[in-house]
Amino acid sequence: MRCPFCAAQDTRVLDSRLINDGDQVRRRRECNVCKERFTTFETAELTMPTVIKRNGIREPFEEKKLRSGMLKALEKRPVDSAAIEAALNRIKKGLMDRSEREISTQELGEKIMQELSVLDHVAFVRFASVYRSFQDVSEFTDMIEHLQKK
Repeated sequence: MRCPFCAAQDTRVLDSRLINDGDQVRRRRECNVCKERFTTFETAELTMPTVIKRNGIREPFEEKKLRSGMLKALEKRPVDSAAIEAALNRIKKGLMDRSEREISTQELGEKIMQELSVLDHVAFVRFASVYRSFQDVSEFTDMIEHLQKK
């Protein structure tokens, strides 16, 4: 690892710890030349499936889009950020565990709605209304009645 202060190649690891439920390693390092200390984070580079949009275009999976969509639905809702991160991690893990290397936006949207229905019903309805393109109030009431039956 190159030192960010003097660009020397010779650094040593002082301490390593698992973080984020073991998904990441935090390493405390020291440069053997300038003696400055710095922290690095190591994560596994995992292959996520390609997303097939409704118009047939294939795009690489982008975690930022997943996070953004969920956060918009959860905006101003009393949901713990740790619970949101856990839901995001469950979705990503489910995608990585799949044997197929492609996923449709419809299937991905269903996985998001499944997580949102557990986190917050209002966020679930918000996301579903955009995702399923509700055209009138009756579709909203059908969705709410379905939630109340659960």
